[in-house]
Amino acid sequence: MTPTSLAASSAPAAPPAGPLGAPVATGLDRDARRVFIGLMLGMFVASVSQTIVSPAMPIIVAELGGMEHYSWLATAAMLVSAVVVPVVGKLSDLYGRRSFYLAGLVVFLSGSMLAGLAQDFWWLVGARALQGLGMGALMTLSQTIIGDIIPPRQRGKYQGLMGAVFGVTSIAGPLLGGWITDAWGWRWLFFAALPVGVVALVVIVRFLHLPHAQRRATIDVAGILTLSGALVAILLATSWGGTTYPWGSVQVVGLFVAGAALLAAFVPIELRAEEPVLPLRLFRSSVFTFANIASFFVATGMFGAIFYIPVYAQGVLGVDATSSGLIIIPMSAAMIGVGIVVGLLITRWGRYKPFVVGGTALMVVGFVLLTRVHYGSSSLQLTLAMVVVGAGLGAAMQTYTLVVQNAVERRDLGVATAANQFFRSAGGTVGIAVLGTIMSSRIATAIPAHLPAGAAEAMPADGIDAGAVLDPSALAQLPDAIAVAVRQGLADALHDVFVAALPLAVVAVVASALIKAVPLRQTLHRDAPAAPADAARA
Repeated sequence: MTPTSLAASSAPAAPPAGPLGAPVATGLDRDARRVFIGLMLGMFVASVSQTIVSPAMPIIVAELGGMEHYSWLATAAMLVSAVVVPVVGKLSDLYGRRSFYLAGLVVFLSGSMLAGLAQDFWWLVGARALQGLGMGALMTLSQTIIGDIIPPRQRGKYQGLMGAVFGVTSIAGPLLGGWITDAWGWRWLFFAALPVGVVALVVIVRFLHLPHAQRRATIDVAGILTLSGALVAILLATSWGGTTYPWGSVQVVGLFVAGAALLAAFVPIELRAEEPVLPLRLFRSSVFTFANIASFFVATGMFGAIFYIPVYAQGVLGVDATSSGLIIIPMSAAMIGVGIVVGLLITRWGRYKPFVVGGTALMVVGFVLLTRVHYGSSSLQLTLAMVVVGAGLGAAMQTYTLVVQNAVERRDLGVATAANQFFRSAGGTVGIAVLGTIMSSRIATAIPAHLPAGAAEAMPADGIDAGAVLDPSALAQLPDAIAVAVRQGLADALHDVFVAALPLAVVAVVASALIKAVPLRQTLHRDAPAAPADAARA
């Protein structure tokens, strides 16, 4: 039995009934389980590659050079991955998932091999970009293929497990990265992914066989080029603003202007295209629109918490670098556990709206708790806040993919899933950049405000590098009064960061509340009759 046929026929003779009265099918056959495991392995290697390199970046730059372009080691993969997501989602709708998934896996493994063999800095950046190309295909098509083989009513528990992969990699990536670098050297960070990726490749080749009726259509080349150019410009501006260049610099403003101009050109192109790369008609669905808005703002909160809580732990609580990475484990564990439980409950009850609304509301509570931590707070206070944020993320984050997939027709499954994935990635990028700017600007005034009388004379002649608070050896060289002022100033700055994250989480609650509750289908796809305009195009 093929993975596609199994999902439609997997209901037992007397399935349990959910609150909506629909029978709940249980279980997948052996081949489908193997496909699901292969998809999880592919998503694992793609996801862990985003975090495993971070502990080794100083060592890599020391060996290969390129310190002035340090951020490109992370930006290259992230940028290419975000840009390729909507394109590969649309192409998979037109030409089938299997070949694009396999191609993405091969490209990712090739990029990993080249990264491990890198002889100079820009070689490694290029290899990371190639990895990003594969990552984009793997991340979006893994979720889309689940939509092809598992009906929405059963899909919650499987997407909960997929969501657990993200939580596991957020913990395992930095830990594995540090251990592998110390034991074998940084090149093995890239080689280590190869065996797992090869296993995923073998499983998918052997067991994934999805029937697909190819649609004859002209590829939307103009739409792909304008959308890709707009995404590159806007994401680069967001990533560089406030760090590499000031927000008001010619470079950042110019990129935003270019991105806006390309988006303005993109809209009329899509309205005329036979098969638009991002069909604007999808946004007529309030379910699709509000689910993506909510996903964007949930991601800003998630990445803001993951990125800045370790800064608080290391800079304010004074833990070492290793412990600051470990300190987010409670949040990740809560996200994994709640995500799996919520997936099971959605499958059992057939309802998703209480979980996305309740999850985002929990996020708001978690950020309220984060705003109450201060210099002198205990690790327990921080842990409690993180667990609440993680529980909210677990309830909501992966559920938006299910919401979107349940609302669209079969022909749009790939591009709709890709759109949701892109909004999540864009939300993370924007969240890190905006919240980082708030922290940097606040530090400049917060530290001097805490200096005691007479301490100014003890300050270094060239002033304080606020980033030194994250370097225990540099902080130890400062007089105690100045060191305390630096920690207090950073605590004030991070308080403002968490306060700024609160309205973002509130927007996620409002958007989630506006999502129409649509019963989860027992069938694989919803094939609505074509609209007159669409029929004329066919």
